Amino acid sequence: MLISAKINIQKKKIQETEDSKNRIVKLMNIINSYVVIWNEDASILLINDKFRSVLSEDVLRLERSEILDILFPGGFVSKSKAEMMLSGSKEYSLDSRLGNIYINWTSSLLIGSDDEGGIIVSIGFDVTENKMIRQQLNLTNNLLATSEKHYSLAMNLSEIGIILNEHCAETFHISEELQKMLGIVGDTIRIDDFIGLIHKDERMLFESYLKAARANSIRVDHTNSMDLRIRSYDGRYRWYTFRYKNSQKGQYGMPVIGGAIIDISKDKEKDILIERMAYIDEITGIYNRNKLVISGAEMYECCKILELSYWVIVFDIDNFHIINDTCGYGNGNKMLKEFSDILYKKKGKNGFAARIGGDNFALIVQDYGDSNLPLTITQEIQEEIANIGKNHDFKQNISCSAGYSRMPADGEDFLTVFERAEFALSTGEKKRSLVMFDSRVHDSILTAAALERSLADAIEAGELVLYYQPKISIKTKKIMGVEALIRWIKPDGTVVSPEYFVPVAENSHLITKIGEYVMDEACRQNKLWQNMGLPPIVMSINLTSEDFYQKDVKQFISEKLMETGLSPEWLEIELTESLAMKDIDFAVQQMQELRDIGLKLAMDDFGTGYSSLSYIQKMPITLLKLDKSFITLIEDDNVAREIVSAIIKIAKSKRINTIAEGVETEGQLAILEELGCDFIQGFLFERPMNADALTEYLRRSME
Repeated sequence: MLISAKINIQKKKIQETEDSKNRIVKLMNIINSYVVIWNEDASILLINDKFRSVLSEDVLRLERSEILDILFPGGFVSKSKAEMMLSGSKEYSLDSRLGNIYINWTSSLLIGSDDEGGIIVSIGFDVTENKMIRQQLNLTNNLLATSEKHYSLAMNLSEIGIILNEHCAETFHISEELQKMLGIVGDTIRIDDFIGLIHKDERMLFESYLKAARANSIRVDHTNSMDLRIRSYDGRYRWYTFRYKNSQKGQYGMPVIGGAIIDISKDKEKDILIERMAYIDEITGIYNRNKLVISGAEMYECCKILELSYWVIVFDIDNFHIINDTCGYGNGNKMLKEFSDILYKKKGKNGFAARIGGDNFALIVQDYGDSNLPLTITQEIQEEIANIGKNHDFKQNISCSAGYSRMPADGEDFLTVFERAEFALSTGEKKRSLVMFDSRVHDSILTAAALERSLADAIEAGELVLYYQPKISIKTKKIMGVEALIRWIKPDGTVVSPEYFVPVAENSHLITKIGEYVMDEACRQNKLWQNMGLPPIVMSINLTSEDFYQKDVKQFISEKLMETGLSPEWLEIELTESLAMKDIDFAVQQMQELRDIGLKLAMDDFGTGYSSLSYIQKMPITLLKLDKSFITLIEDDNVAREIVSAIIKIAKSKRINTIAEGVETEGQLAILEELGCDFIQGFLFERPMNADALTEYLRRSME
């Protein structure tokens, strides 16, 4: 019985031990780390599944004691493995299924195991990644230290300075080389103090860069450069190239601002002669147009970035060619030099002055909000240039005119702003004029220019046609003639009024082409009607000032009559009163030559201009046209009626026929008939019509 009881107790203990072991193994596998439970003689060695999964098959096949030596090598310490492991965390490398890994072990005695010979539980954490990072960091630090030594040496040898600004701080970090170059004490300098070292002519350029860089508006990782004069260690300005690029790789995405500063004074000295030839005006010694375009573009960009404004003023010395002609080119050049000196004084600290060609100059001055500044400056310059003339005893008063625009408001780039200032100058109509750019005037001229181009194309494409308005005899109520009227009919049927395009044609060579077309077509059409057996009528054509004064008009018309076969008696030339009065003697001579070949002559718009009645007896005209302005009022205005009556009486005394234009009512017709007018023209009878319509009209008149 006693033996049996002991056996049962022993079995119970074994079962309890086995159960305890199973619970421990289950707990080990729950832990998401490497776990080993062991004792020093390796009689106990439990390894959880996570750790077992990384151990190689070769290790797992070893004896327990051999496995223990691999997991916790202790040959390099004098203490036992247990003492060593319990003394703190330990890190060992292990050749595993994953390769060489590093494990940091923390060990402690398992509770209630002292009487079993010291059972230890060790929990390990894989620190391989951290280990590799530390190793790489150490390597990088070593390489960086070496690189910094090489970089510093390279900067010193290459004489390159560095400025750097991070996090939009108020200071620049500067390299040792830059400290030496500029005589700066310490490795930082306030940004405002650094800007103060830059020459005033380049300061705005650097400030613009700085603002753009802080706003991240500079193209990232694109290298740019600018040339700056910076006050150096000896107090003198030297030329440096500042090479920079913007980066967004700073902390929190803030820009890293800065770049390299390279002394280019020696190279700049070599370039002075070349630059002088390229950018300095030889006569005046100030900048030329080439430099104006370059510097103006830079100033324009600065205006946009720094939100500044400038006035761009273009000057022209009035009638300068007379000075050269009367006083010689030497004196003319002296005056140009003195004028440039005046401009240079007026440009201010941030301005610019240049001679842009001949007697034209440009001045750029900062706009501080005074809209009258261009006027004030121009008046001061006009006073000073007048004194130049007096000092040199020039025989004429010296003056200048100017046109100006505002930058950047008046254009999308500097060239546009500058050209608009030149445009404003060109619109001045007298000496000492000052004209501000006006977009409405500019647009109207552009519209006229576009219309001129379209009109030229229309002439070539045959879009101009003649319409004919009948002239009616008051006595017979029959047609006696027509007036040829030019019309522009576009392919889509749109009719462009002659009031719109004729003034444009008169300001260009196109009026000559139109005049030739009208003469050709009118004579040809009238002869065609005669060939068709229709009643012969007088074709009336308006002659332009260009044709009348700048051509041998007699020969011109004679050739057209010969080419078309039209007899002179069926052609009437209309001249406006204002045209004839430009040069009355020449006009009378031209008129007489036309009468000599058998043409009829009509005076259009009579009574609206000069002292017409006093010249009527000198002009060999055959017809007076009473202006529509009188006819419109004739029913209600006694003065208008008396004027018309007087003109008709004078015309009859000179045996000159009269025709009233713009007749629209029966009342007007009755009065004109009573006053003895010969012919009428107006909507009361017929509107202007094309050749086909008038052909039918002439046929009906024969019935």
